Amino acid sequence: MEMIEPTTLIILALVAFLAGFIDAVAGGGGMLTVPALLSLGLPPHIALGTNKLAATFASSTAAWTYYRKQLFSPHFWRLSFIATLAGAIGGTLIVDIISTEWLEKALPLIILAAAAYTLWHPQPKGEQRQLPKDDPKLKKKQWLQGGLLGFYDGVAGPGTGAFWTVSSMALYRLDILLASGLAKAMNFTSNITSLITFAILGHINVALGLTMGVCLMIGAYIGAHSAIRFGAKFIRPVFVTVVVILAGKLAWQAWF
Repeated sequence: MEMIEPTTLIILALVAFLAGFIDAVAGGGGMLTVPALLSLGLPPHIALGTNKLAATFASSTAAWTYYRKQLFSPHFWRLSFIATLAGAIGGTLIVDIISTEWLEKALPLIILAAAAYTLWHPQPKGEQRQLPKDDPKLKKKQWLQGGLLGFYDGVAGPGTGAFWTVSSMALYRLDILLASGLAKAMNFTSNITSLITFAILGHINVALGLTMGVCLMIGAYIGAHSAIRFGAKFIRPVFVTVVVILAGKLAWQAWF
């Protein structure tokens, strides 16, 4: 990869900071960072791998913040961890065998579809500030949800955090803060799993990923504390606003 101009690097750093903030608040930070990396002319495989390196910083920071605030229980969601890990490995291996030309055409459409879904999908009314009952149905939900979303995060990634939040509120009737805590922990699981797999396959620009990762981490720290402090009244407007802007931008790039 050619040397990146300082101005471009600064813009990428600002995009990464905003993406980290948004991802910690409501998910969907990848809808900012992946197009930014693709705009540099990086091959799609490298863009996805580099994004995983950067995203791991943000998801780890947000997950740790929610855990410290007692908004996530690792033991209760252990099956989700296993399912997400397995799904992410499978998805990342699938990406490695997909042609670059196909990925270049498909990624903008995947990102646009993710943005549209998270915007127009009816918002579930999570009501419980407590964990659901541990029964066989819960275990099936965890396996299915973790496997599918882990696989999607391994294949593409944008919008995964938002999908986790929305589906967790719908499946378990959790309030948005508990759902966000679960989303960040599972997003970190699939990110670190895909990152290791991408690293083994050699699909990462380390210098660029680390630079964006630090900015993502700072944004995630501020975003997670803002979400916890201000709650759903703060989260929902930020989420909708960002998705609207991204959907319009990606539609223009994909079709025009």
